[in-house]
Amino acid sequence: MAYVVLARKYRPRDFHEVRGQDHTVKALVNALDFDRLHHAYLFSGTRGVGKTTLARIFANCLNCEAKVSSTPCGDCIACEGFQSGNYPDMYEVDAASRTGVDDMRKLLENVHYSPNVGRFKVYLIDEVHMLSTASFNALLKTLEEPPNHVKFLFATTDPKKVPLTVLSRCLQFHLRNIEPAVINTQLETILAQEDIQFDKESLQLLARSAQGSMRDALSLTDQAVSHGGGSIAIDRVAEMLGTVRTDEVSEILNMLVKGDRRATLAFVNQLSKQAVSFSDLLENLQRTVHELALAQITGQADTEQLEPFIGKFSAEWLQVAYQILVVGMRDLKYAPDHKIGFEMTLVRLLDFEPVTSTSTESSTAKNEQTAKEGGTGPRNQAKTKRDSNDSTHISSDKNEDSPSIQANSNLVQSSTSPKSDESIQKKSPTEDNDSLDREVALQDPIVSSLIKNFGAQIVDIKRTP
Repeated sequence: MAYVVLARKYRPRDFHEVRGQDHTVKALVNALDFDRLHHAYLFSGTRGVGKTTLARIFANCLNCEAKVSSTPCGDCIACEGFQSGNYPDMYEVDAASRTGVDDMRKLLENVHYSPNVGRFKVYLIDEVHMLSTASFNALLKTLEEPPNHVKFLFATTDPKKVPLTVLSRCLQFHLRNIEPAVINTQLETILAQEDIQFDKESLQLLARSAQGSMRDALSLTDQAVSHGGGSIAIDRVAEMLGTVRTDEVSEILNMLVKGDRRATLAFVNQLSKQAVSFSDLLENLQRTVHELALAQITGQADTEQLEPFIGKFSAEWLQVAYQILVVGMRDLKYAPDHKIGFEMTLVRLLDFEPVTSTSTESSTAKNEQTAKEGGTGPRNQAKTKRDSNDSTHISSDKNEDSPSIQANSNLVQSSTSPKSDESIQKKSPTEDNDSLDREVALQDPIVSSLIKNFGAQIVDIKRTP
């Protein structure tokens, strides 16, 4: 018996087997069970997320001899015909190869005749955006007022190329990219049924490399099984994909902590000999820095390899590192080759010495102690400078280097002398006016923006005649 690839062998045959598209499945199931059937459906999304599969399952549900239901029996002639792909009332067309208006007219010439054996005639047009303008125009009238026994199902990877006149006549369902965790679980289930040995790290790498496509994940799994001689191992998968293992990313993080430039560049040369993809490596580093930033917030890392690094980088350094990696990925295409671009990105990271969270806390405590003692720390210096400034300004306690900001209207004049208890208890009319002026100032968009973005404070109000 000929070998059947995993993507075809494990194609879902009913809604219960579909993974990662719960929002679309729920809508279709309710439409079938509550008999609220539209005459045209359009499924959009990237490749390999289940557009054509959902359309075929939906068509099967419409023509099951038992009844119109979201759970076809699977035993009748109609269900067997759909599973074998030769049901006579199912017309499946690849629009990429039949784009002309003559093809569309030929397809629709028998649309008004009753179905041969089933309940509905179903027209499934794959990659519908590839049809010509004349073909869409020929389809419009039939699509707007089709016979009761006709259903149209469209699938496309680019719904923006479908005319609005067609979109407005369809119920549209956008299929999302499937989460790596969902793909990972499905791969584990399939490989267990196939009795193929694997390790979890290799499946995680395959799931990420699929980029949201279940079909791509299964195709890569087929390739990995062949590459590994009947089993799936992380070394073989990393070699096949041209990427690096998790422990190699951890090694780069260790070198960043130590600031060892020579060892880092030597390690890059070693990776280059393995023909790794430096763009994928930059992407892995971005993902790792992101996971570390979240781990510092939640206190728990997603993987055991990241746990030792949670306290070795400050939150500020992780933010800078992420931006450097993003810029490095963007500029990679401008480098003479990817290795040079990757090396320069690592050099930038090495120039920013990682500050551990412990040292950051110590520095913060030292600054607070200096402030209590009335010393000349950064914040005290900024405050002293503001107190000695008599110009009209809005003060900011967040940035010691920020200049005094001139206001455009009846805003602020510095006056930091404390008020006596008597003046607080008994307010003069002038003070009441100051309160009103303060409320008016707070409504000024410039003032509110300065307060929101720079932590500015209103010191005093200067009224203009």
